[in-house]
Amino acid sequence: MPVLVAGVGNELKGDDAFGVKAAAQMKLDPRLSETVVVQETGIGGIHLVQELMRGYDALILFDAFDRGGKVGQLWLLEPELPDVDSFSDEEKRNFFADVHYATPVRAMTLASAVGVLPTLVRIIGCQPSDPDAFDTKMHKDVEVAVPRAIDMAFEVLSSLET
Repeated sequence: MPVLVAGVGNELKGDDAFGVKAAAQMKLDPRLSETVVVQETGIGGIHLVQELMRGYDALILFDAFDRGGKVGQLWLLEPELPDVDSFSDEEKRNFFADVHYATPVRAMTLASAVGVLPTLVRIIGCQPSDPDAFDTKMHKDVEVAVPRAIDMAFEVLSSLET
């Protein structure tokens, strides 16, 4: 079962680099099997869509986002994508006008619209300290969460094998 693991985020925005750092570290993990592709998409969600066009059975996405939790807290979520069929033509144009698709929901919605989003999608999210900070360093609690997030990804992968 081919699986794509992608890390999203901006390395110049402190804790927002969580997804990219998690993907980079997971690439080095000896538990990684040949059926898993790990990619750091950063803020270029269109790259995620293009990679999904290769054909995957599952997608695991690392991302930092504010859910009002404790800094470094992790969540395993199934995304809720908007129903673009309910959008007006103007709403569709506005939603899909972002050529970079920096927001993962937009990238996944585009992937769904073109028929390449796998049926199984999970997001491993981390609570940032300050989602709007400009910095090249992550909060220590977010850094500590990276190996735990990778372990969560391997738990999801192992559940796919059974």
